[in-house]
Amino acid sequence: MLRRALLGGLLASPALSQTCRRGTLYLTIDTGWSREAEQIAEVLRRREVRATLFLAQEPSFRGDRTLDASWAPFWRARAAEGHVFASHTWRHWYFAGDAGPGRTRYASRRQEGAELLDQAALCAELARPIEALRAMVPDATVLPLWRAPGGIVTPEARRMATACGLRHQGWTANGFLGDELASETHPNAALLQRNLDKIRDGEVLVMHWGVRSRREPFAGIFDALIGGLQARGFCFRPLPPHGV
Repeated sequence: MLRRALLGGLLASPALSQTCRRGTLYLTIDTGWSREAEQIAEVLRRREVRATLFLAQEPSFRGDRTLDASWAPFWRARAAEGHVFASHTWRHWYFAGDAGPGRTRYASRRQEGAELLDQAALCAELARPIEALRAMVPDATVLPLWRAPGGIVTPEARRMATACGLRHQGWTANGFLGDELASETHPNAALLQRNLDKIRDGEVLVMHWGVRSRREPFAGIFDALIGGLQARGFCFRPLPPHGV
C-alpha cells in the first residue's frame, strides 16, 4: 500500500540543541528553480535545522530537472543530514477544479498540457516523485504527506489523495516567507523584518530552494532569518507523519 511504502524508513527525531522557550516551527521547502540550493543547505547544516522537503520534477537553473539523477548527490546529502521528504506532485501542474466524483482537472501553467485525473492517475502523480527519490536515496525518510503546487487543492483531489494514503499539508497564515514575491515591492530587508515580527509558535513555514523570477535572492537573508528566529527562542523540527 502506498502509505506503508511512504512510511518506510521513518526514523525517530533526535533531540535538538535549541531551547524551545518560544515554541516549535516547521520549515518546509519546495523544489522550485533551486539556484540557491547549496547556499540554503549550508545554512541549514550550520544552524542544525532539519526541514521537510516537498519534491517535484521541476526545471532547475542547471538546465536539468530537480529529480533527475544529476541531483542525486544533493538529495543524498540532505537525507544524511536528517531532513525528511514528501510529495509535491511529479509535474508540478495545478489543480483547476473538479469534474464530478473521482475526477479533478490538472493543468500546466507553462502550457505543457492539461488532463483529468481519476483515482489511479492521481495516486500515480503523487507517488512518482517519491519513486524517483527512492531510486537515488533508498533509505530516505518519507512522510505520508503531500502538497499541491501553490497550495491550491480541490475537494476531489484532497479526497482522492487521502484514499492514496496521503494527507494534504499546506502552510500557516504567517508561514509564507515571501520568496516568490517580487523583489521590487518586497525587498529582502522588508521580508526579513516581517517574518521575524509575525512568526509564532506552531507555524508551518514555506519557501523554495530558489525562485527564478526573484531578482534579489531570498537566500541572502535566510541565515539572518533562521538565526533571528533561533535567538528569539524558536526551534525547528520536521513535520510529524500526520502533518500539522
